[in-house]
Amino acid sequence: MSLHDEAVLVLKGYEDQEELRQAYLDHLAAHPDGVWKSCEAGHITASALVIDPSRGQVLLTLHKKLRMWLQMGGHCEPADPSLEAAALREATEESGVAGLALLPGGPVRLDRHPIPAPCHWHFDVQYAALAPAGAVEAISEESLDVRWFAYDEVAGVADESVVRLLEATRARL
Repeated sequence: MSLHDEAVLVLKGYEDQEELRQAYLDHLAAHPDGVWKSCEAGHITASALVIDPSRGQVLLTLHKKLRMWLQMGGHCEPADPSLEAAALREATEESGVAGLALLPGGPVRLDRHPIPAPCHWHFDVQYAALAPAGAVEAISEESLDVRWFAYDEVAGVADESVVRLLEATRARL
């Protein structure tokens, strides 16, 4: 199964954010290349909020280009067999944390946001990843920093999309 077809199945099975979910499905129906960065109309991305519920903390990255504290995530790659695999790969690469495990149940949220030309939109499919006990983070080439934040600190450092992702993740837990 292609990543495009897998993304359609994942989104058809996602039961929240109906209007936005339909916009993702419409995008994929109109763009056979809609999961790839080369699709200038916009493309699917996959991200994961790294969370340690036992400590009440999340690990965020200070994005090098955007200079914002965000969850880990990025573009799908040809070797990714699924959106889950893409999200887990990105979370592992950007956090440096080995042994992450995605929360079961599929995506936690969807977040569509504009990006600079030549592309126009990221259609982000957002997951949550549990950090193993004693997780040690490392700064990747795509980050200026990675840091653990207590749940109640996130609203002070990150934008509303990250706050909503944390709220949805905590509800799922």
